[in-house]
Amino acid sequence: MSGYIFGAFYDITWRIPAGKVATYGQIARLAGMPRCARIVGYAMAACQDPSVPCHRVVDRFGGTKRCFDVYAPGTQRALLEAEGVPFTPDGRVDLPACLWDGKLY
Repeated sequence: MSGYIFGAFYDITWRIPAGKVATYGQIARLAGMPRCARIVGYAMAACQDPSVPCHRVVDRFGGTKRCFDVYAPGTQRALLEAEGVPFTPDGRVDLPACLWDGKLY
């Protein structure tokens, strides 16, 4: 079952454009599973497909996660900054500036 559910989350994550981010809860809501934000986190951490931009998914406060720092500490932040995603002085993604609108084109 996780394969199908995780796949639904990955399908949505593929649609997040460069320079934008989504939250775990937002992905869960778009997948029709509004109470499954934690499962979205598990899916992103377990993803083995490098074409899925899992680094564009952050927590509800704009926080990055160590599970995406596969190359070195700060990898997720570096990937996001390379796409133009702004960060606040306390190290979180500036959600008002770059939160994806969730449109599934």
